[in-house]
Amino acid sequence: MIELHDPATFAAGIPHDLFAAMRAADGLTWTDAAPGDSKGFWSVTRHSDVVEVSRDTTTYSSAVGHIQIYDIDEDALDARASMIDLDPPIHTRLRRLVSSAFTPRHVQQYEVSIRQRVRRCLDELEAAGGGDWVKMVAAPIPIGVICDLMGVPEEDHDFMIELSDHLVAGTSNEPLDPNAYGNTTELRLLPFNSPAAFGMSEYARRLADQRRDEPADDLITKLIEAEVDGERLSDEEFANFFRLMIFAGNETTRSSMAHLAMHLDQFPDQFELVGENPDLLGSLADEVIRYSSAILYFRRTVTQPTQLGGTELAAGDKVVMWYAGANFDESVFDDPRAFRADRSQVPAHVAFGGGGAHFCLGASLARLELSILIEEILKRELRFDVGEPEFVPSNFVNGIEHLPVTVL
Repeated sequence: MIELHDPATFAAGIPHDLFAAMRAADGLTWTDAAPGDSKGFWSVTRHSDVVEVSRDTTTYSSAVGHIQIYDIDEDALDARASMIDLDPPIHTRLRRLVSSAFTPRHVQQYEVSIRQRVRRCLDELEAAGGGDWVKMVAAPIPIGVICDLMGVPEEDHDFMIELSDHLVAGTSNEPLDPNAYGNTTELRLLPFNSPAAFGMSEYARRLADQRRDEPADDLITKLIEAEVDGERLSDEEFANFFRLMIFAGNETTRSSMAHLAMHLDQFPDQFELVGENPDLLGSLADEVIRYSSAILYFRRTVTQPTQLGGTELAAGDKVVMWYAGANFDESVFDDPRAFRADRSQVPAHVAFGGGGAHFCLGASLARLELSILIEEILKRELRFDVGEPEFVPSNFVNGIEHLPVTVL
């Protein structure tokens, strides 16, 4: 049986051979239920099928069932729901609350502050002669950027990293202390079944209270003052929104930046190519994003009988979109396992989703952060001796916990 629900399958990164075999098979691939789940799931690994599922929110729902592989109780769906757990039109109304802050034109306003943050991190890494790339570079840059946007004080950034780390740990086989961060909520009612979700919600509520007394020019103030259908967000809705923004704005870009150091070590000629032709910087950043595929999958639930990829699906079936499979689809990408700075961005990879309502809100911001980091590395002509990565034990995030590097 294909153990795609087991984080151990991803212990060394993306299982490319497994996904290649699944793409070559007739129809979709079935995986039996994991222990504790009521039913198995269909895997979607071909690029065209992922795009079809992504753009049809009527047939493939985020609100019915759950967006991760494992099942949760009906009462937990409402308690845990954030914007990505909902379908249009509710999802659309919530997305509008913050979408203006993430348009390509708007994110360019953050370029100076992002570059300053990148330079500080690289200065410290160079001065130390190396260190843990994740701790010193990949983690602090994206969390700093999204926290600045949200309005989280600098002194609390490390705490946000810690909570995000534990949220990801909630997708692995390692149990967390259910009482951590003062948690008093049943784990089944918390996102990722993690007490860190409770800790982040409590932090969000405290910060919201401060902003009600002292409004600021940040997304927290915007969210607590916003109205959806004439009503303000409840404390729980706000906390879910805050948690999503911190996690999504941090973890995915962090994972791509972590993989960047390995790409620089493995494919130096491609970075040299960009040094000679700066116009390729954008396509190189996108290639890092495709190649790392930071979010491995999202699940949808079928709402009505349909057919996908030659497989008949019934209402209630789980379908899991493996972005890490579709991003290496041989029918779409020429020599997909090759890392190419000049790879065409058409057709687009699906690391930000396959389009439609749930296309990643922060895609432009992630591209900008990564492009600036690459540009600053090339300016300094930095090269690293890269050690063995320690991957996050997860089948959801293609993350790296630790990556030792030595500056050459």
